[in-house]
Amino acid sequence: MSSVVHTVCFPQRLASLLMVLSVLALLGCQPSAPAKKDAPKSSPATGSNQEKAPAAEPSAAKDMPGVEGPVKAMPDAAPAKEPAKEPAAVPPAKEAPASPKVGNEAPAGDKPAAPAGVNADTPDLLPAVKWMPKPAGDNPNAEAADAKAMKPYSEKLTAELNLDLVPIPGGTFKMGSPASEKERKADEGPQVEVKIEPFWMGKCEISWNQYELWGMGLDKERRAAKKQEVTQWDKSADALAIPTKPYSDMTFGMGKEGYPAICMTQFAAKMYCKWLTAKTGHYYRLPTEAEWEYACRAGTTTAYSFGDNPEKLDDFAWNTDNCEEKYHKVGQKKPNPWGLHDMHGNVAEWCLDQYSADRYKKLGDKLVENPLDIVTKAYPQVARGGAWTDEAPLLRSAARRASSKDWKMQDPQIPQSIWYFTDAPFVGFRVIRPLRTPTAEEASRYEITDFEKQEFLDYRKAQAGKQ
Repeated sequence: MSSVVHTVCFPQRLASLLMVLSVLALLGCQPSAPAKKDAPKSSPATGSNQEKAPAAEPSAAKDMPGVEGPVKAMPDAAPAKEPAKEPAAVPPAKEAPASPKVGNEAPAGDKPAAPAGVNADTPDLLPAVKWMPKPAGDNPNAEAADAKAMKPYSEKLTAELNLDLVPIPGGTFKMGSPASEKERKADEGPQVEVKIEPFWMGKCEISWNQYELWGMGLDKERRAAKKQEVTQWDKSADALAIPTKPYSDMTFGMGKEGYPAICMTQFAAKMYCKWLTAKTGHYYRLPTEAEWEYACRAGTTTAYSFGDNPEKLDDFAWNTDNCEEKYHKVGQKKPNPWGLHDMHGNVAEWCLDQYSADRYKKLGDKLVENPLDIVTKAYPQVARGGAWTDEAPLLRSAARRASSKDWKMQDPQIPQSIWYFTDAPFVGFRVIRPLRTPTAEEASRYEITDFEKQEFLDYRKAQAGKQ
């Protein structure tokens, strides 16, 4: 019996043992089952269960393909920390200082000193006296030892475009009009004796062709298109501020090629002179009110440079009677005795001065040398010569015009532009070049003023991101 029992029990025990081993084998082949039950804890779509999942689990699990369960349940999860070491291997902070191509910036020690009242990051308002003269041999007629040696000359702006200038001898004259002059206004007197130094003056008003080389950046675009070499004078001129793009056609359909540039502010005209100075190597600026009237009169004492009779005006000026409701190309009418065209009519011309109705009274009754009323506010400022929109009295040599806020009435911008007068299609300018190059101190009188600098900076700040 004992042998039978042994024989029977052994197979039973063996079967039991095999069954236990099978169960253990089955349990060992399903390690992922617990992980699948816990997986909802790391899913953002599991409602309240989301709070139970450790914050580090999603990113750690992402770095370990095939692992869906919590990282803390994995004894060998340490490799998940390796991605944190990658930024340390190539730190972005160390790359920035090493790169020399960050915008237009230069090392602090290489930046030119900015003028008073201008931020160091605003090199585009450097004084116009900071220019590089060109060798005298480049344009012999543009050089003169004294007034007697002065000659007419042409300033080459591009291969196809020149700016013609004529010499204006120095001297004294009576500024303003006598009480006996017909149509005389109160702000034209009392007459003041003024002494003026010699200078060259633009033969004509600045045309759109000449103005937009700077005003629209066309000079820079032209050089790039023709792949021309950029000179040091080009670089200096390119660094200056240019106007924002106008919101509409500032010619108002009256014509552009050969026509006078119009609608610019006095500030814009002054900035053009700075560009012209940097571009040519000769010092240019707007005329003072005294210089303008002196050049307009050209040695005469009559109401107009051609006499007192307004019936002769059509030979010398575009005015409301002959303009056909628009301005005309520069230089089409007869010049005054010193060879200047359109000093009467066509477009009024900016002067450097701020307008004051009692200006001449303040100057007194003694000889005054090179007077200038420096701009300290936006309005009013002086324009001279009358325009195509005006009748004869406003075209007299002594007639004065004051700018006003109405000249920007239709400007839709907020703040309104410091570059354009949308409602002044009758104002332009011409340039002068003093025979005697001024010192930096002297030139500061004719420069962009502290008021204008601040106005420029405020406007540029307001326009940030809009252009």
